[in-house]
Amino acid sequence: MRAMILAAGRGERLRPLTDELPKPLVDVGGKPLIEYHLENLAGAGFREIVINQGHLGHLLPLALGDGSRWDVRIHWSIEPPEALETGGGIFQALPHLGAAPFLVINGDIWTDYPFARLRAVKCDWAHLVMVPNPEHNLNGDFSLTEARIRQQGNHPLTFSGIGVYHPRLFRDCKPGRFSVVPLLRSAMETRLVTGEEFRGGWNDIGTLERLAAARQACP
Repeated sequence: MRAMILAAGRGERLRPLTDELPKPLVDVGGKPLIEYHLENLAGAGFREIVINQGHLGHLLPLALGDGSRWDVRIHWSIEPPEALETGGGIFQALPHLGAAPFLVINGDIWTDYPFARLRAVKCDWAHLVMVPNPEHNLNGDFSLTEARIRQQGNHPLTFSGIGVYHPRLFRDCKPGRFSVVPLLRSAMETRLVTGEEFRGGWNDIGTLERLAAARQACP
């Protein structure tokens, strides 16, 4: 299984830090946030990793190199200055991700989720890792019932930004800027989207306040 780290976002709510750095290079616990993902992915047996480049993306290869430091190979997917959002970014990177299901991780989260667990997931369309609702998203995103994700239900949870996707999820897409969320919602209605709840370490680094919380929580 291959993996992709979404790293092209502008990070407006983390300014002024993101005036000089792409969001995944912001320091958490003494090292860039994205390095936690690379370490965890390598430890879980992933060897081929795609990273997309958007805002200040030229700084990412300078900081990370070719991935050999973690015994992985990094493939770079270069996006236009306005970036392509989650769906467009994944769609552009599909040639690097192969014909089998692949793992996608938001570059602006910190987590100790055991990525090796996802290598055994049977994914026909998508499999999402959900977390308990944080204060900034108390109503949740989707519902998880008997390992199936639905748009609404009695157990609303927040999408962690960690998911496994089958390439067929993007088969009707065209190049351009779009979110992956409408694709997931459509698949929930007509196809099988599975999921799980994770109650371990997870922080959304979306604002300066959340970054401070992640720095406190990080070991």
